[in-house]
Amino acid sequence: MRILLSGCLLAASAAMMAGCHGDESASPAAIQTMQARVVESQQQQVPLNVRSTGTVHARETAMVSAQVMGRIKQVLVREGDSVRAGQTLAVLDDAALRASVDQAQAAVKAAQGEQVAAQTDSRLAASTLDRYRQLQSEKSVSPQEMDVVSRQAEASSARLDAVRAQTEAARAQESGARTMLGYTRLVAPFSGVVTARMADPGTMASPGVPLLQVDQTGALQLQAAVDESMIAAVHKGMKAQVAMDGVSSANLSGVVAEIVPAADSSSHSFLVKIDLPASSQLHAGMYGTVEFANGTRQAILIPRSAVVLHGSLPCVFVLDSQGIAQLRYLTLGAAQGSLVEVLSGISSGERLVDTPGDRELAGKRIEVQP
Repeated sequence: MRILLSGCLLAASAAMMAGCHGDESASPAAIQTMQARVVESQQQQVPLNVRSTGTVHARETAMVSAQVMGRIKQVLVREGDSVRAGQTLAVLDDAALRASVDQAQAAVKAAQGEQVAAQTDSRLAASTLDRYRQLQSEKSVSPQEMDVVSRQAEASSARLDAVRAQTEAARAQESGARTMLGYTRLVAPFSGVVTARMADPGTMASPGVPLLQVDQTGALQLQAAVDESMIAAVHKGMKAQVAMDGVSSANLSGVVAEIVPAADSSSHSFLVKIDLPASSQLHAGMYGTVEFANGTRQAILIPRSAVVLHGSLPCVFVLDSQGIAQLRYLTLGAAQGSLVEVLSGISSGERLVDTPGDRELAGKRIEVQP
C-alpha cells in the first residue's frame, strides 16, 4: 500500500512539473539592428620599399678651428648669420706673432746690409784680380802675389754666396712669420650659414679644436643608414621618396648622390646620401624617412576610416555570414594613401563596418547603408 502511494505521488509530481514547463515559451533574445556603411578588405599589389631614417645635412660642412694657439680676441658672427667665402669670422690675439714678424723683418734688413757689403768686397776683389792679371802678363808681379789676390777674390765670391743664402733664409723666415700671423684671422672657407658657435672672446683657442661650424649655401642632403641586407636594392642615381615632419610637401623626391662603400662595423649599415630639392622649409638637422623602390608584393588593404582604437590597440568590426558585427584586433603595417596594410587579424574579402565612430557595434546586426 505504501509503495503504491509513493508511486502515485511521484507520478503526480512529474505531471505538475511537465505542466509548468509546458506553459513556458522558448523565445530567443532579439538582436538589435543598426545601419552602417560596409567596406571590404582587398588583396592588392603594393610597392616593396626599402625604408630607412636619417637627418638632413649640408652637402659641405666645415668645422672652423684655429691653426695656432692663442686667446680669442673677437668672434664676429653668431648662429644663423650668412657669410661669404673669405669673410673674417674670428680674430685671435696676435701680439706675440707680430713681434715674430718684426724680428724676422729686422733679420732680413741685417742680411740685406751684409749682402751689400759682401757685394762691394766681391767687386773690389774681382777688379784687383783683373789688374794683377794684367800685371802678370807684363811680368810685373810674382806668382806668389798672384796666388794671394786670386784666393782673396775666391773668398769674396764665396762670402757673397753665403750672405745671399742667409738673406733668402731671413726672407723665408719673415714669410713664415707673416703666414702664422695670418692664422690669427679665421675666415669662412666658402659661402654659407653659421650653424654653431662653440667659443666666445677670452677663450683660449688650440689647433684642431672647433670654434665655429659653417654649412655651405645650397641644396641639402638626407644622410640615411641602410642595413647591409638591403643595400643591394639601392644604387647611385635612383630616385627616393622622402617624408619629413613640418614640411608641407607630401612627398619629396630625392636622388641618391653617394653610397659610402664601407659599412659601419657596429651597426652593419651603409651611409647613403640623397640630394634633396631646394626648399625654404628644409633645414640642416631635420629628421626624415626615405623609401627606395624595390619591386612589388601582395598585401591586404582596408580603408583607414574603418579602423578604430580600443585603448591603444587598432581594431575593426567584421561582419559574419549573418551580418552580425564582431570586434577584431589587428596588426597594421604602412599606410598606402587612404588605405592601410593589415599584417594580421583579417583575410581578404571580409566585410567591415566603415567609419564606426564611437558606436559599440559588437553583437549587433548591421544593415548595409547605401
